[in-house]
Amino acid sequence: MKRAKLSLLVTSLAAIAGCGFAVAADGVDLGRHEYEANCVACHGVDGRGGGPFAELLKARIPDLTVLSKNNGGVFPHQRVYRVIDGREAVQGHGPRDMPIWGEDYLERAEKAFFGYGLSREGFVRSRILALIDYLHRLQAE
Repeated sequence: MKRAKLSLLVTSLAAIAGCGFAVAADGVDLGRHEYEANCVACHGVDGRGGGPFAELLKARIPDLTVLSKNNGGVFPHQRVYRVIDGREAVQGHGPRDMPIWGEDYLERAEKAFFGYGLSREGFVRSRILALIDYLHRLQAE
């Protein structure tokens, strides 16, 4: 029974990894799910910074739909990854007002994969990459 659960878990993770982290075969959009679960409260449904918690924060919430526009028309994948992950200080980012999602995802991975010997960092990367894919799709034309 335990082997069957491990097999199902590995197969599921492989399916997520193999789909480019955006849309699984059954239509589940992991990036959108991550955004709605973790980002909407501050960044808003449309990514422009008008979430329900935005007015409670001292910091200005950035408009996530203009990341490419503000970077010469190129989506800044690596910078966005480092800001979301948060476990590495990003020069020029200023104070760390945003949650450190890398630590949060790592904690979730430890609970989910305890005893299975699977890659916790792989879990963290897959969540962040899925979220980045969704943010890339939110970019204004």
